[in-house]
Amino acid sequence: MATPSPETEDGERRRHHRVREIFAEAHALIAPFFAPENRWANVTLDHLAYRVLRDHYPELNFEEVHVLVVATRRVCTDLDTPGQAG
Repeated sequence: MATPSPETEDGERRRHHRVREIFAEAHALIAPFFAPENRWANVTLDHLAYRVLRDHYPELNFEEVHVLVVATRRVCTDLDTPGQAG
């Protein structure tokens, strides 16, 4: 079982606040790499998503870029899965 994240002084457990600020814009940039019609041999183009984000947001570290890619992949997968509540 995962250990819960420690809270900060103000009670906030979330991290990556900059990622949260730019998520909508970053999602729009990289969502096409996860579209079913853009897959190559039925594999998503994650590596291109990483490159685009690094080019557009050079101030982000690898972990922040990874969080954006994983979150976008999850949103796109949930949208493509029939029967998903959303």
